[in-house]
Amino acid sequence: MVHVLGSRVLLRPTDPDRSRAFYGGALGLAVSREFGTGPERGTVYFLGGGFLEVSGRSENPPAPGLGLWLQVEDVQAAFEELRAAGVEVLRAPVMEPWGLIEMWIADPDGVRIAVVEVPENHPLRYRP
Repeated sequence: MVHVLGSRVLLRPTDPDRSRAFYGGALGLAVSREFGTGPERGTVYFLGGGFLEVSGRSENPPAPGLGLWLQVEDVQAAFEELRAAGVEVLRAPVMEPWGLIEMWIADPDGVRIAVVEVPENHPLRYRP
């Protein structure tokens, strides 16, 4: 069995500067580390319990099935902030049948991002 010590999502955007402006600026993700130089340099952002590395460049947008799931404390406040920052909101916050409040946004390459609030009484908040 593989003993995994850490992990991160690797994103190769079509326009690295535009993607860094989105993730670091519009979303306000904190930088964990940076490496290299030039437009294709790497920037690793904190994603709660994980990391997102934006580095390199791709001729094509990331795979259409790629998505990110970001849990926030207050999805309505996030909605207001992101909309004011010019982020493309695919769907405003909605209470889903499974009990989470979700909104959907997209990064500059069309990567879909679920921004999720877990209500106080949701099973994800406790262990039976």
